Amino acid sequence: MDFNSLGLFFLKSGEKQMTRYVLKRLGLMLITFWILIFLIFFFIRLMPDFHQTGLNEDPAIRAEWLRRQGLDKPIIEQFWLWVKNIIVDGDFGYSFVRKRNSMDVLLQRLPETIKINVIPFLISVPLGIAFGIIAALKKNKLTDHVISIGVMILISIPSFVIAVLLQYLFVYRWKLFPSIYVLPKDEAALDPVGNILSRVLPTIVLASGMIAGWTRLLRAELSETLTSEFMLLARAKGLTKTQATLRHALRNAFVPFSPAIIGGFISLLSGSLIIEKTFRIAGVGGLYLAAIGGSEGLPDYPMVMVISSFYLSIGLLSGIVSDLSYGFIDPRIKMGAGKQ
Repeated sequence: MDFNSLGLFFLKSGEKQMTRYVLKRLGLMLITFWILIFLIFFFIRLMPDFHQTGLNEDPAIRAEWLRRQGLDKPIIEQFWLWVKNIIVDGDFGYSFVRKRNSMDVLLQRLPETIKINVIPFLISVPLGIAFGIIAALKKNKLTDHVISIGVMILISIPSFVIAVLLQYLFVYRWKLFPSIYVLPKDEAALDPVGNILSRVLPTIVLASGMIAGWTRLLRAELSETLTSEFMLLARAKGLTKTQATLRHALRNAFVPFSPAIIGGFISLLSGSLIIEKTFRIAGVGGLYLAAIGGSEGLPDYPMVMVISSFYLSIGLLSGIVSDLSYGFIDPRIKMGAGKQ
């Protein structure tokens, strides 16, 4: 066997190994998803007020919905009917509070969640990278200490505390912004400037937490890389510190950092429960809290079920995409086989 044939053999073997690994991860993700969804489904059925009719609900419609869900049948059959209704009719459950299919309500709220999260994400990534690099290059110096203290403060203080503090200072004390809440869609269309101003504070709060997270992650990875033996070898071969850092250290430090960015981008869909509630953002997070808390009557359990499924899907998908992206970012990493 010549070298070309041998190389082709190992290439095909690596592709098969990666395919098996991807299929295995997808299979485990689906198994995990359905197990957790069933547990949520089961515990919701155990809630004492699940069978009660709310003030705003039509008893006839609720009775028909309960019949359709097969509540007189075993829990496994109820779960199968719920899945069957989704596959056959696209029926994810009827929201009695909002008088609509729960999936339609979710899709209506989703764009607002993406809109309020995408700008902080785009701001936080370059700033987090810049601060992480500066802190790693200036390790144990004044610059590193200042950045590290700022990161520690932003990570330690809950986001809602920062949000309330900014609302008090910028709106009530200094009166730089007209309102502490994000303008609703109908008011935002009439007042574009006020709409932009109302989104400044939640953008700052969301971006500050993300910046702190990215900075801490990249600083840790780059600090470890800068003290590696191959960096000493690069310097011994005549490269300056800047050249060795740009050509070697950053490339290796970004291997675990880049998948986190990819996973974080997917996680934008899940939004922020606390921030959406604090600033009255009409997104998925506020909808979830309203459905659980029963702010408009009894808890909206069909809505809770749909949003729980959505959050679980986003979390699992984010994890598996981050994991699989390692092999594309660094070709030396073979999925399921470690670093070659």
